Amino acid sequence: MEFISEILQELKDKDLLRDCTAIESAQEPIVRIKGKEYISFCSNNYLGLANHPLLKQAAIEAIHQYGCGTGASRLVSGTMTLHAALEKKIAEFKGTEAALLFPTGYMANLGALCAIVTKEDIVIGDKLNHASIIDGCRYSGATFRVYPHKDITKLESLLHKSLSYRRRLVVTDSVFSMDGDTAPLAEIASVVKKYNALLMVDDAHATGVFGKNGKGLIEHYGLEGQIEIVMGSLSKAVGSIGGFIAGSQQLIDFLKNKARHFIYTTALPPAVCAASLAGLNLILENATHMNNLWENIHYLNSSLSRFTPAIAGESPIFPFVIGTSKDALELSMKLFQNGILIPAIRPPTVPPGTSRLRVSIMANHEKHHLDRLIEVLCNIGFLKEKSSL
Repeated sequence: MEFISEILQELKDKDLLRDCTAIESAQEPIVRIKGKEYISFCSNNYLGLANHPLLKQAAIEAIHQYGCGTGASRLVSGTMTLHAALEKKIAEFKGTEAALLFPTGYMANLGALCAIVTKEDIVIGDKLNHASIIDGCRYSGATFRVYPHKDITKLESLLHKSLSYRRRLVVTDSVFSMDGDTAPLAEIASVVKKYNALLMVDDAHATGVFGKNGKGLIEHYGLEGQIEIVMGSLSKAVGSIGGFIAGSQQLIDFLKNKARHFIYTTALPPAVCAASLAGLNLILENATHMNNLWENIHYLNSSLSRFTPAIAGESPIFPFVIGTSKDALELSMKLFQNGILIPAIRPPTVPPGTSRLRVSIMANHEKHHLDRLIEVLCNIGFLKEKSSL
């Protein structure tokens, strides 16, 4: 298979070849790689729950009672009482009638989109939507149209032109994973309702981060009960793994019968469900983690305001846009040599010319971790004091 080596070499020549870095410790602000410690600024473990004692204990107890694997798909014999309990908790958490678990957030988006729209329909999405949304739109067979990032005027124009389609679906991230900015959900919901279309919101990066009770950007904007299809993730702020769709009971019954990414895959392990339940309960019962996260976000925003280039975060995600893949890799390596882990994000994850370091903040980062990041970025010449220019 000579073509494989040719493609790999082409990726290497373009500074796009990737590999995995093995972490030898838990997902904490300090991780260990090949016996050395690094400050990690690249995890989606926003609330620091991935290594929380309550989640670990819940998982251990579930293993003792249910074992490790489920052995079958959900519609055969893979559904255990913990799956039902977690789906009930998710529905309560998101303010919907019901919810359905998927093994990953990627599968939740593909499963829902490919089931809900087909070749007779149109799906309209934000240009910067997550890859799982884009893939779901493409694989669905529906006509797929994209509007410029957060451009409500263009969205309305596309909806106006799509009146002849059987079914019209608008889909958007709530927090955009590579830029960290937020969608204007209230405006989107209003224009979608005006044209009698359906709205699907991927609330993955907002769950546990936004809203009075940490329920996401939908709660933040007071839109609970007004979004037909709510997607979310258990693998970020919740500290576990898995994705879900929440909505009406009819929607969930429909997806159980039509979403191939649900039907034809083995159910999540019981330990994962137990850990997710514990994570959701922690978010609901204790705002300390979310408050600590936002304190860190505000602290880093304040620290960065003294420097150029101007970098600010609307969420735990701070995009340090560099430009070329080579330059982003070089900056990432300099940070790594100074004990900081932030891998370079390159095409096709982001558009060409916008390679970046995606800095993500956790609730259990301490101020000296954030100070060290600023110190190293200054020492290697990336950040410069505004007063010195």
